[in-house]
Amino acid sequence: MFLSVFEIFKIGIGPSSSHTMGPMTAAARFLDELRDGRRIWPGAGAPKRLRCTLHGSLAWTGKGHATDRAVILGLAGCTPETLDPDEAEALEKQIATEKKLHLPDLPELDFDPDKDVIFDFEKNLPGHANGMVIEAYDAQDRLHLQETFYSIGGGFVLTEEELDRLKAAEASGDQAPDEIKGMPYPFATAQEMLEMGQKSGKTIAEMKRANEITSLDPQELDTKLWKIWDVMNACMERGLNTEGELPGGLTVKRRAAAIKQQLEDERGNNMSMPHVANDWLSVYAMAVNEENAAGGKVVTAPTNGAAGVIPATVKYYREHCPGSNDEGIKTFLLTSAAVGGIIKHNASISGAEVGCQGEVGSAAAMAAAGLCAALGGTNEQIENAAEIALEHHLGMTCDPVGGLVQVPCIERNGLGAIKAVSAASLALRGDGSHYMPLDNCVEAMRQTGVEMNDKYKETSKGGLAVNLPEC
Repeated sequence: MFLSVFEIFKIGIGPSSSHTMGPMTAAARFLDELRDGRRIWPGAGAPKRLRCTLHGSLAWTGKGHATDRAVILGLAGCTPETLDPDEAEALEKQIATEKKLHLPDLPELDFDPDKDVIFDFEKNLPGHANGMVIEAYDAQDRLHLQETFYSIGGGFVLTEEELDRLKAAEASGDQAPDEIKGMPYPFATAQEMLEMGQKSGKTIAEMKRANEITSLDPQELDTKLWKIWDVMNACMERGLNTEGELPGGLTVKRRAAAIKQQLEDERGNNMSMPHVANDWLSVYAMAVNEENAAGGKVVTAPTNGAAGVIPATVKYYREHCPGSNDEGIKTFLLTSAAVGGIIKHNASISGAEVGCQGEVGSAAAMAAAGLCAALGGTNEQIENAAEIALEHHLGMTCDPVGGLVQVPCIERNGLGAIKAVSAASLALRGDGSHYMPLDNCVEAMRQTGVEMNDKYKETSKGGLAVNLPEC
């Protein structure tokens, strides 16, 4: 429930937090269990071979989302935050050629990517739409260790045991003691957040900061916040200055660099259209998601598929809003993370679980809240901004063409950023009072996701994904 800023904003690689970062993390965790050696199958010898089976959405859109690549690199010892994308390709080729894994504190392991990463399109695992099973076998082909993992969105990974425990705790209303220990403002809902703000006289960002520094030194918190923005901004700059075609076979061309050049050429033109600010917002977001689609380094915000909305809105704040400053960026990120934590706890940020309303919809709500806060909005106006943005993404499906995070995902981030700015602006023109509370909107999203047909939830079996050009 009480998610840190750095659980909402994780540094990793594209194109998907659920399908790339999550499985890579799961593979790395499996290696740790293998080294630990406490859960080996009775009678098994030393580990000799590894195998991974992908289920549900990880199978259906795994190829397009590079899930197999993520598993291979994860089993090779890579983690999302530390992986160098330039070195990954060479490592992948080495494993494909040798069909061996050479890992510290483990024997040489047999692993053939073509045979040992299995896409199971028939069986869905019961815990979550993004399920995977990793197994180790000994030299006699006896099971040495088996673990089931669920990639639950935003790069979060839980074992089957951890997921069962979490669901039991949520059903009983219990929370783990370490989640609330020492936290001065342990809000789980927007209503609690507003009440705590009224009682303390603090802003949402101030309360979130107070929670964070129970486990982080204040200077370390600021350093890590700034690193998050640096990675977001660097990703955006790469996207704004890179041309070419995106991988995956759809022959989608990068457009951000060309659009940015057009906008720069038009600067100073007295006849500029008033909606040019929207074009800047769109191109900022598209630049991030083009980088994400190419497998570049991004920040989950709260997911990779929605990674462009918040950076674009922060960039808009810093470059286009009079009076903006660096302190406002920290306020933006802290406030966004507070709202993102509420949404994740009470609904979902996973496209495989609730559709794109949980990804771009959540990102837009977070961005609207952050911008409203950075522009001096009250807590009530901030909550209103988040609600407006989320409300107008309800029902949005996740239907990536070809299982790639390209169409409609790249443009969708641009439109999400535009909605976020509009929501913040509308909220700032009111006094914070409004009819539909954010908590109710989040619950509506959860209910909609539960009732949404699975073919509209990141399986590429419905919507735009099956309505393709005939030529």
